[in-house]
Amino acid sequence: MRRVGIYIFDDVEVLDFAGPFEAFSVASRVSARLGTHALPPFEVFTVAASGGPVTARGGLVVSPAYSFSDHPPIDVLIVPGGVMDAELLRSEVVEWITMRSRDAELTASVCTGAFLLGRAGLLGGKTVTTHWEDAGDLRAALPDSDVVEGVKWVDEGDVVTAAGISAGIDMCLHLVSRFLGQGMAAATARQMDYPWEADS
Repeated sequence: MRRVGIYIFDDVEVLDFAGPFEAFSVASRVSARLGTHALPPFEVFTVAASGGPVTARGGLVVSPAYSFSDHPPIDVLIVPGGVMDAELLRSEVVEWITMRSRDAELTASVCTGAFLLGRAGLLGGKTVTTHWEDAGDLRAALPDSDVVEGVKWVDEGDVVTAAGISAGIDMCLHLVSRFLGQGMAAATARQMDYPWEADS
């Protein structure tokens, strides 16, 4: 079983974290129904810097399952986007992402979450993507990275980045395919009524 930890924070984009949460959760439900794995393939949970609630964009209040101090080990770290100005200035957040990524099998971002991965030193020399509206700013922030547009996600092995908002679902279905096979990803997408294509 892979533990998927999704970082949430004030002004996080709702679908940036909820889409990946749903994709991995549904994959486990589909796996259980099909009997393909003895245990659920994914345990998905949210993590915030503190244990208190966060207010996502649009005013949605979300209670994280864990804080930085008490979360279980993370195999797959997902960093969503949103309004990033405050997050990029929080040294404890950048340090936490840096440290967790060293232990994780894979670290991924959705949308402007790429800026946090970049600040954590994870994107140097890599091909990456983000929301189309922020691609220019990401190029300026990461001059040694190749920022591409017009794709849903970019897989660089241990680091994967997704374009904007709903593209996080596409990326996580790709990760389901990578971990469990394309058939399971297709079954998950069908359960979600989501039009997924295996190519980015």
